Amino acid sequence: MYTHEDLAALQAQSLKMQGFIRRQTFSPEHEKTLRRFSSWEVSELIFKINQSTFRGRFAADPDLPGGEVEEDGRQRWFSLTEINELRRKMKINRSSLMPKRPAGKRAIRAAISNFKGGAGKSTVALHLAHAAALDGYRVLVVDFDPQATLTHSMGLHDVSEELTVWGIIARDLVHETDRMNAAPRAAESGTALPQRRLPASVRDLGLGDLRVTDFIRPTAWPTIDIVPSCANAAFVEFASAQYRHLNPDWSFFAAVSRYLDALSSDAYDIILFDCPPAIGYQSMNAVFAADVLYIPSGPGYWEYDSTTSFIGQLAEALEDLAHGFDGTFPAGKMRLPKAFIDMRFLMTRYEPGNELHRAMYEAFCKVFGDTVCKEPIEMTRAVEQSGRFLSSVYEIDYRTMTRETWRRARASFDRAYEEFKSCMLAAWDKMEDEQ
Repeated sequence: MYTHEDLAALQAQSLKMQGFIRRQTFSPEHEKTLRRFSSWEVSELIFKINQSTFRGRFAADPDLPGGEVEEDGRQRWFSLTEINELRRKMKINRSSLMPKRPAGKRAIRAAISNFKGGAGKSTVALHLAHAAALDGYRVLVVDFDPQATLTHSMGLHDVSEELTVWGIIARDLVHETDRMNAAPRAAESGTALPQRRLPASVRDLGLGDLRVTDFIRPTAWPTIDIVPSCANAAFVEFASAQYRHLNPDWSFFAAVSRYLDALSSDAYDIILFDCPPAIGYQSMNAVFAADVLYIPSGPGYWEYDSTTSFIGQLAEALEDLAHGFDGTFPAGKMRLPKAFIDMRFLMTRYEPGNELHRAMYEAFCKVFGDTVCKEPIEMTRAVEQSGRFLSSVYEIDYRTMTRETWRRARASFDRAYEEFKSCMLAAWDKMEDEQ
């Protein structure tokens, strides 16, 4: 027989093992640090110029950050901060190396979501965030998944549940209830409006007093921030159901959207959501806040079946929200029914030489048409190794394996990122300017 006490004891053992793994994986201070990037990586893979041109710029401008030089003098190694300074100062053929960013518009938001656990949602979110940061974008990732895989991969472990998506949702309940209660009443408005009362157990949490920035944590990447998650945040589904009962008029699904709208429109360029493998209060907040929906799927039949179920249930949930809040949803930046600017299906763990994988990719294309990404993410040894060490391919030093193995894995994610970037830029063009 096993009770809650046995489960708690097993968790304590597991936490000790997690600490051991972190000590083996991260720095001696148990903090994740970002490696430096070689001049070869910076020139050919990040700036996409040849090394001779890159070296020529250094010879012509001694004020450029020089990075760290190896003892033999053959290779320079740059931090991401130095890379971004180079990006701002250097021009190639009179063209800026800064990434495209339309003026007057807020950050583009993309949700990485599907039912199936193991579809690669966290892996995709992690690699897209890192690729975008290397491309010069400022990124905010929001971890909606109580498994907190993305949070751990970003190097964060001691996270308070109040400062997760659950805290954002609870904070929104307080703010929205106060807003509703402050509306004109009775004779003043000609309408008798109920006073919605929140119990002390909710008010006394103090979440309503938190600032928007209190939920955001820095990471080892200087241009990536995160709204983290933790295992204790798993009760958000139960708490949110209780919150809806306290205030039935509260548009719970728009809490994160309202939170992000309160950020400065120029604070970030790209916001990525890593969603849990279920349709619930957290995942509905993610998809409602997203401009673009990215749906990863493995190459097997059961993953195709799960993806089909996911889009069907998501369609029903969004339809129910559109009808349930018809006429009562507050006007402003959010609208019902929810509409995505774009939607893409991305195949993960793909093996080009596998006949079944090719057949499933063709089936995806036949059913979902142009919404299927043309660049599936290939499964390679470097990808497996990156997952084992809580890192992306971009974080792994290519000297720890053969350069060809590393480069093949990176090339797959690079192609997927370039397609993602094209999708984001097109969505940005269709997005309305900030008022």
